[in-house]
Amino acid sequence: MTLVDRLRALPRPLRIAVDGRSGVGKSTFAGLLAADLGARLVEGDAFYAGGTEQRADPPEALAAACIDWRRQQAVLEALSAGRAASFRPFDWAAFDGSSGPEVLLPPAEVILLEGVYSARPELADLIDVAILLTSPEELRMARLLAREGEISPWERQWHRAEDWYFAHQAPPERFDVVVEVGDGADRLGVGL
Repeated sequence: MTLVDRLRALPRPLRIAVDGRSGVGKSTFAGLLAADLGARLVEGDAFYAGGTEQRADPPEALAAACIDWRRQQAVLEALSAGRAASFRPFDWAAFDGSSGPEVLLPPAEVILLEGVYSARPELADLIDVAILLTSPEELRMARLLAREGEISPWERQWHRAEDWYFAHQAPPERFDVVVEVGDGADRLGVGL
């Protein structure tokens, strides 16, 4: 039985988190999974908290400040109750801490929150299935370099936060499903 088959068999509403390190393939995986399940996809990067400067904070403070989980919580609560949800996503094009135009998400029976920190403990009561994506470090870094062009000090500060998060708040044993992804040739290896 594939992961999709197992998820289709679960009661509704169904709330799924797809978490993992930067560059592991969460967006691709989540897009495929959402399409196969007919899920409402909520992209975690839209909730970036806007710290665009390089910071010297300890990694646990960076992890706590990276994504505005309270806004994610409001969206998940509305969608879980069968209501539409609206929010203003971080404006990545401006990259100045501002928000973009309001996004309205219609309700759905299956809600998929993707992104680093999507399975954080503060959201646990709103998540039915937490999926962790992992990949070999060389592949992950190659993807990041292809996407970003370089790994700058700004990105490295967030990598330190991810290191802390996955070691202390979201170790693999906290997840319902752990999927190791390869080069994508097998559609991420989950029978999607």
